[in-house]
Amino acid sequence: MIVPLFVGRDKSVAALESAMAADKNIFLVSQLDPAEDDPDRDALYDLGVIATVLQLLKLPDGTVRVLVEGKQRASLQALKEEGGHLVAEVTLVVGQEPEGAEAQALMRSVIEQFENYSKLNRKLPAETAVQLGQIEEPSKLSDAVAANINIKVSDKQALLAELDPVRRLEMAFAFMEGELGVLQVEKKIRSRVKRQMEKTQREYYLNEQLKAIQRELGNEGEEGGGDELADLARTIERTKLSKEAKTKATSELKKLRAMAPMSAEATVSRNYLDVLLGLPWGKKSKLKHELVEAERILDEDHHGLEKVKERIVEYLAVQARTNKLKGPILCLVGPPGVGKTSLGRSIARATGREFVRQSLGGVRDEAEIRGHRRTYIGSLPGKIMTNLKKAGTSNPLFLLDEIDKLGQDFRGDPSSALLEVLDPEQNSKFQDHYLEVDYDLSDVMFVTTANSMNMPQPLMDRMEIIRLEGYTEDEKVAIALKHLVPKQIEAHGLKDGEFELGEEGLRALIRYYTREAGVRTLEREIAKVARKALRQILEGKAEKAIVTPDNLAEFVGVRKFRHGISEEEDQIGAVTGLAWTEVGGELLTIESVTVPGKGQIKTTGKLGEVMQESVQAAFAFVKARAPAYGVKPSVFARKDIHVHLPEGAVPKDGPSAGVGMVTAIISTLTGIAVRRDVAMTGEVTLRGRVLPIGGLKEKLLAALRGGITKVLIPAENEKDLAEIPANIREGLEIVAVAHVDDVLSHALVAPIAPIEWTEADELAALPPAELASPDNLPDVSVRH
Repeated sequence: MIVPLFVGRDKSVAALESAMAADKNIFLVSQLDPAEDDPDRDALYDLGVIATVLQLLKLPDGTVRVLVEGKQRASLQALKEEGGHLVAEVTLVVGQEPEGAEAQALMRSVIEQFENYSKLNRKLPAETAVQLGQIEEPSKLSDAVAANINIKVSDKQALLAELDPVRRLEMAFAFMEGELGVLQVEKKIRSRVKRQMEKTQREYYLNEQLKAIQRELGNEGEEGGGDELADLARTIERTKLSKEAKTKATSELKKLRAMAPMSAEATVSRNYLDVLLGLPWGKKSKLKHELVEAERILDEDHHGLEKVKERIVEYLAVQARTNKLKGPILCLVGPPGVGKTSLGRSIARATGREFVRQSLGGVRDEAEIRGHRRTYIGSLPGKIMTNLKKAGTSNPLFLLDEIDKLGQDFRGDPSSALLEVLDPEQNSKFQDHYLEVDYDLSDVMFVTTANSMNMPQPLMDRMEIIRLEGYTEDEKVAIALKHLVPKQIEAHGLKDGEFELGEEGLRALIRYYTREAGVRTLEREIAKVARKALRQILEGKAEKAIVTPDNLAEFVGVRKFRHGISEEEDQIGAVTGLAWTEVGGELLTIESVTVPGKGQIKTTGKLGEVMQESVQAAFAFVKARAPAYGVKPSVFARKDIHVHLPEGAVPKDGPSAGVGMVTAIISTLTGIAVRRDVAMTGEVTLRGRVLPIGGLKEKLLAALRGGITKVLIPAENEKDLAEIPANIREGLEIVAVAHVDDVLSHALVAPIAPIEWTEADELAALPPAELASPDNLPDVSVRH
C-alpha cells in the first residue's frame, strides 16, 4: 500500500534522511503503547514492514510528511542506534500463496462483504470496492481489505502477523462483520437525527408563521388586553420591584418576545416572570401596636406561659417605638404538645401579621431553602420565597417548625442555608438560586420551634432561646376547661347540656390516663370520652352524659398509670430519682442489692457511659467513707453490689442520678430503708459534694405528678426556684442539700450509726492466707 505518514520525532526524521541518502528503504513497525515517546525494543511489535520512501516533504512546524510504499513483511531481530537514529536488523518473511476452491470462495465472500461495508462507510471512495474486485491473489486481497477497514491497531497487527492468506481472509471477514454492525447502528442514528431535525425545522417554520399572524392581529389584541406579553409588561410597570429585579424582569421579557411561544425556553422564562412578579414587592400588612390588646389576645389563646408572653410583649414594645423589626429571632424550645406552633399563630394574630408555617422535619436539601437554579428542568424557588408568595405580604410572621429535625448528611446541609435567612444583618439581601435577585427579608418576623437544643451551634447562636416547660396539673385542668373540652364538644356535634366533664373528672383523667408534659394525650382522651358519650345519647341509653371520677372507667377503660406514691412501702435499696427527657420529666427508680462476691459493682438497665461512671464514683465514695456510714470495710471483700434501673429497654444517661446511687448503695449495705415519698436529683463527687443539675422545673413537675411530697435538690439549684410556679413550690417540700450526709439524713427512715474501725480490725478481718503475706508481718527492725 502507498500511505502518507507524518513524522515528528528527531530519531525518526534522522532515519528518513539517512534512508533517502542510501537505498530509500526503511523498516516500519508499530508500538505496543502509542503514548510512549522513546520506545525501546520491548515496546515494539515483532513483525513490521519494509517500505520504500517515495517522497519526503519538510513542513514549517518541523514535522516531515513522507509518502511510503509497503514492500514486504519482515521480522525484527535486533535494534541499535547509529548516527542519531535507529537501525533494525530484520529477517524477511515470505508468505505462501494458497490455491483451490476454498480460497476462491472466501475471496468472493470477502469482496461481497467489502462492497456492503463501503456502501455504509462514507469515508471510502466508491471505486475502492471495484479495485479490490480486480485482485486475484488471496494474499494481496487480504492486505488490501485490511488497509481499507477501520479497526484497532492491535487488530491490524494481528492481520499483519498472520502469514496464511486464507486465515487472514477469514480474520478480515470477521472484522468487517463487527464493523458492519456498528455502521448499521450509526446509519439508524443518522436517519433518526435527520427526521428529528426536519420535524424541528418544520415546527420552527410553522411557529414563525404563527408569530407573524399574531403580530398582524397584535394591535387589536393589545387594545382588548388579550396579549399575554403586553399584560406582563404592564404588570412589571405596576409592581414596586427593586431596581435589580426590574432590570432582570425587563431583560427576561425582552428574551421572551424573541422566543417561539411554544418552545421549552419560553415556558421557563414565562414561569420565572410569574414567580418574580407574584412576590409581594412592597406589600405590607398594617401592624398592631397596642400592647394591651396584644397581651389580651395571647392570654385568650394560651393559658400560663407567662415568661414567653412577657418576652413577646417586650418585643412588640420595642417594635412599636422604633417601627423597625431588627432584633433576635425567637426559638421556642419545649416538649411536644405544650403549644409552640399554636403560640406562633397567636403571635401573628396579636401583631396583625399574616401567618405562614413551614415544617422543616426531614428536610435534607439546601435547595428546599434556597431553590434550584433555572438550568435544571422543573426547577422551583425555595420554601422561603414560595411561602412569602402565598402570604401575599412582605412582613408576615414566618414560623419555621421543628428546626431541630433538619437532616444533615451527604445529600446536603439545609441548616447552613438557614444561617443567612435567620441573620438580621444578612437577610436584607437574601438571594434565592431560582430568582437570582436580592429580596429583603428584614421585615419578616421569624419564629422557630424545636423539641431539643440538638442543633448546629452557629444556627443556635442566631436565635434567642425561650424555654417552654411542661404544664402543671392545675394548668392542664384550666387549659382543658377553657379550650380542649369546648373544642371536642363542637367537633363531635354535642349540644348544650348533653355532655359534662367537670374539674374533678378532668383531674382524674389527667392523673390516671396521661403522663406527659403537654396536653396532646389529654385531648385524645377527652375526644374518646366525647365519642362514648355521643354513642350512648344516640343509642338512647342516656339523655346526657355526666363524667365523674367514679364513672370515668366506663368511658376510657382501666387506669393506665398510678398516681401518688410510686412504692407502697419504704424499701431497702430502692430510691426514687428524677430524670429529664425531651417530653418532660420522669420518675426514675434506682434499685440495688448485695450478692456474694469480691467487692465489685455491676450495673444493668441500658445505662450510658456517663451514668456508668457516676455509679463507679458513687461506689468509690461509699467504700472510702464506709465506717462513717456504719458499714464494715471487710464487707467489700466478700460482697458484690448490683445496681439496676428498671425499664431496661429505655436508654438512660447523665450524671444527675449520682446522689440516688449513693443512697441506694448505703441503704443496701446498712439495711436501712429509704423513704418512699422522697425523690432526689444531683450529681455526686468523690468527696460527697452535690453538684447542680439542669431541667429542674420538669423534674419537680414529674415529682408532683408522681405523688412525691419531698424533693432533695442541689444547693446551687436553689436560685432556680424563683422561676418555678407557686403551686409546684407549695405542693412539694423542696430541700436544698450540699453534701451526701444531708441527703441521707432526709432520705433514710432511721439515722446511721457510725462504727469505729482500726487497723487491728482490718487485720482481723483478713483471711488467714493474706495474714501471712510479707505486707502484714510486723516490722522486726524497729523492735531491735
